[in-house]
Amino acid sequence: MLSTNRRIARGAVLCAATATSLLLAGGIASAHVTANVYGDTPEKGGYGAIVLRVPNEEEKVGTTEVEVTIPAEYGITSARTKPVPGWTAEVTETDDVVTRITWKAEDGHEIAAGTTSYEEFEIVLGALPEDVDTLVLPTSQTYSDGTVVKWDEPPADDSEPERPAPVVELAESSGHGHGHGTSSEQPAAAAETDDTARLLGGAGLVLGALGLGFGVGATLRARKAGRS
Repeated sequence: MLSTNRRIARGAVLCAATATSLLLAGGIASAHVTANVYGDTPEKGGYGAIVLRVPNEEEKVGTTEVEVTIPAEYGITSARTKPVPGWTAEVTETDDVVTRITWKAEDGHEIAAGTTSYEEFEIVLGALPEDVDTLVLPTSQTYSDGTVVKWDEPPADDSEPERPAPVVELAESSGHGHGHGTSSEQPAAAAETDDTARLLGGAGLVLGALGLGFGVGATLRARKAGRS
């Protein structure tokens, strides 16, 4: 009886530890700078609305600058930025081709220090290239202490890079020049994503707490059985 109770207690503790590990892993994965489309997939040859989500990863310093590189070979000639309160945006062109977009925070408006803060930067690009399936948008993130983190590693087939560049999949052209994401769909999609994350996080914490409580209860019962 004592041996059985010990096995049950160990199993419960293992369950709690596993749930905690999954939560931590999910938090690390979501910390990457990502390019999101809230709406239809942008089409080759058309225009696309892309939202860069930039999370802060440092506990003591905030993010003061974000810069995305648009590879010149894409031949994109137009870029529009959606205003972000407290940030300025600058579009750089080289030989009439958009090659870089830079956002800089005004004093007091940086992405706050800590690992729970983020900001989103929306851009509309076009015309999108017709000869690629995926846009790769290398991005750099500058912190208030001068540290620069580069998210510029291209996607790999076998594993995820440590600092992956944001990517956007392109759909085949429908011939109408549509297929660009719309910012009006952004709040609902973002809310749904955040609600899902909170739900999964809450479920993991509940499982961990139940597992820990079950393990403690089993241990106490085992001790009582031993004394009996």
